[in-house]
Amino acid sequence: MGHRKTHAPKHGSLAYLPRHRAKKPTARIRYWPGIKSDSPKLLGFSAYKAGMTYVFAIEDRKRSPNFGKEIMRAATILETPPILVCGIRTYTKTPYGLKNLTEAWMKDPPAILDRLLVLPESFNTEAMLEKVQETLPVTAIVRVIVATQPSQTSLSKKKPESCEIQIGGGTIQQQFEYAQQLLGKTVAPEEVFKDGQYIDIAGITVGKGFQGPVKRWGVTCLQHKGRKTKRGIATLGPWNPHHLMYSIPRAGQMGYHQRIEFNKRILKIGKDGKEVTVKGGYIRYGEIKGPYILIEGSIPGTEKRQIRLRVPARPPTEVPEVPPQVTYISLESPQGK
Repeated sequence: MGHRKTHAPKHGSLAYLPRHRAKKPTARIRYWPGIKSDSPKLLGFSAYKAGMTYVFAIEDRKRSPNFGKEIMRAATILETPPILVCGIRTYTKTPYGLKNLTEAWMKDPPAILDRLLVLPESFNTEAMLEKVQETLPVTAIVRVIVATQPSQTSLSKKKPESCEIQIGGGTIQQQFEYAQQLLGKTVAPEEVFKDGQYIDIAGITVGKGFQGPVKRWGVTCLQHKGRKTKRGIATLGPWNPHHLMYSIPRAGQMGYHQRIEFNKRILKIGKDGKEVTVKGGYIRYGEIKGPYILIEGSIPGTEKRQIRLRVPARPPTEVPEVPPQVTYISLESPQGK
């Protein structure tokens, strides 16, 4: 039999070009959706990816052919130590986008924050909060500055990550009062999300370095008798237009890109990590010591990487009213020991 040529379109969306490395291993959230709620609440959270396992759960989506049956699902475990609310930051809207107005910081930040920021000896919190209150008439957005607590996980790192989380619902005055209550306190995941809820997940994908077009774009290998190259592309494009088009699959960086996955379902929010720690611990991570979130399916990023969670920007139209019924969580060793 002779060589049988395979045909396939180029893989990978051109909407993500240029595929360059992310600036930081922590994802940026550029959009916070509004929520319809009389009382204010946080719109996001921060977690660490521990690993994957599988679960058995009762299918509760009514349109599914397996409705009511016990089915197996892949699941990701995120360790979610409580986040510390260090500060409040307000923004106003200008013709050129959002502009930072004021900030207020907690009185005595923990010493661990010195690893992250250059802090003054003390903050005049009362004066800062008064200034925030004065600028509320022109304030459009209230966010809190939070820090993670990696010391409460199995990670060897001590330096926390900081990010902003927006407050949604209620009026601006209510949002500020809510932020004021949280200042200097910690927030647990069950205060932000609930079982069965859909959320968006932002993370930085696993980096694969500089890769050729076959691995990066999924183009077909050329025939074994081809001239010069086998794992390249056959043509760099037409004579006219007389330049190299951006859509030509070329070699370059693959992985370590920011991605947001929409509508990932929370299967369970738990307080005791022993419930979901597999035998021997998760590979490259270890045991889960404290609170955790069990997510249906896979999420971007490698173990130990910070994952940011957000209320859904475009939630599904049909959401089951009751939390999913998880009947079994596999704790077998992923190494088969």
